[in-house]
Parts: sequence; structure tokens; C-alpha cells
Amino acid sequence: MRVVRAEYAGACYGVQRALDMAIEASEGGEGASTLGPLIHNPQVVADLAERGVHAVGGPEDVERGTVIIRSHGVTPAVRRSVEERGLPILDATCPHVARAQRAAADLARRCGRVVVVGEAGHPEVEGLVACAREAGGQVAVVAEPADLPDALEAPVGIVVQTTQTREALDAVTAALSARGIEPEVKNTICFATRQRQESAAALAGEVDALVVIGGRNSSNTTRLADICAAACPRTHHVESADEIDPAWFADCETVGVTAGASTPEDQIAAVVERLEAL
Repeated sequence: MRVVRAEYAGACYGVQRALDMAIEASEGGEGASTLGPLIHNPQVVADLAERGVHAVGGPEDVERGTVIIRSHGVTPAVRRSVEERGLPILDATCPHVARAQRAAADLARRCGRVVVVGEAGHPEVEGLVACAREAGGQVAVVAEPADLPDALEAPVGIVVQTTQTREALDAVTAALSARGIEPEVKNTICFATRQRQESAAALAGEVDALVVIGGRNSSNTTRLADICAAACPRTHHVESADEIDPAWFADCETVGVTAGASTPEDQIAAVVERLEAL
């Protein structure tokens, strides 16, 4: 069985940057805490905990040491709370997420009404919503056109969760246009996310089975799995090599491997090694 890896797969710049910053903080000797999981990868979070970097619920749970702002970013109120406690801050917010936060605030000031295309409740989306509201905007979070409020009126600005698909953005934009509203769009989808989605889709059409690696709590990884499953029904989403079942690949000549942007290289290598050993 031949194992084929997607051209673009695994940890993106923002995730790797956050990991490097957290590991460096762990070597300081005073301990560090992340506000929520640094990234959506349970194995990485567990490894960081062993290094002394623990995920906490909020600033009130930190008594000493460095506070690391996770790659998804936090709301302005949470940041202020950390600053008020006088704790040292290490900002590991992905630069693309920070750009989306600035775009959300700018659209709120310019348009007054902001549509966030994304997953309600996701920490990145909560940050985007908070930034827009602090800038005086009315905000709606939508995953698809059906979620758009009926009473929405122009002017409207659109900002996008960085791990969303271009198709989701285009669908919402088209729905508003059909109502006679021409929104001001800030396409804040991360280029690395788009690369991984397109690469995974291309690979899914060429292999007999496909393995997607990454946290089940990772939006970008689960979206990759959905994209792959649409073209390759024998798609399997795993968090580690230990989950691989040889029975999945009966009669397979080729199996593809891809991974979400929150999946480090060592986890990908372990899965590839396991598949090649079958």
C-alpha cells in the first residue's frame, strides 16, 4: 500500500509560532498558563502541561507566572483583566487572527453592522464579536445564509473566521446581495487554511482511503475531514497513530494523509510510519 502525503498539511505558521513561544516560556522556571488550550490539539496541550504550561479557564485562575494568550486570541475584556492583575503577558495570538480582530473593529466603526462568518461559540469567533461590539457595532454570527437576520439593513460589513472556507464566505455575500445589500467584505481567511483545504481535496480524489490527523475539537481539522469525505468516502479522522485500524485499508492500493493546521509534524510522521508498516 502506497502512502501519499498532501502537498500542504500540518502546523501553520501561527500554530508553530505559538508552540515555540509556549515552549520557550516553559524553560523560564516560573511556570506559565494559557487562557484556554493554546491550540486545539489534545496531545500538544498534554505535552505542554508536562512542561509546566497549563491551560486555565481565565485570568482569575492564574496567581503567578506568565499568562500566554492562545493562538485563537482573546476578547479585549479578557486581555484587560490580565493586565489589571499585573501578570506578565506573552501574546501568542496568530497574526492572521489579530488582523481579523482589527478588521472586525474597523468594519463596526465604518458600517455599524457586522456579520461574522464562522462557528458560533468558537474562541476565535468570540474574539471577533467582542472586538466589533467594543467598536460600537451590532454583530451577527452566521455559518450559512439561512442564519442571516431577517431585519439586517445596509450598510453591512463582513469578516470571516480565519479557518472558514471561501465557499462559506461567498454564499453569505451572495445572499446579502440578493437582498439588495452590497456588504463591505474583509476576506480574513488564512491563506494556509485555503492551501490545506485545496491540497486535501485534490488528494482525496486520487486515493482509495484517506487519514486526516488532528484534534477532534479543531474546527480546521474537522472541516478538512468533511472536505475529504465528500470526495473519498473512506476518510478517517484520527488524533494519533494509535487509533489506526488496519481493517480500514483492506484492498487499498493507496492511502492519503493530511493534517489540520493545529497538527505538529511529529504527529504526522507517527501516522505515516504506522501506515507504512501495515
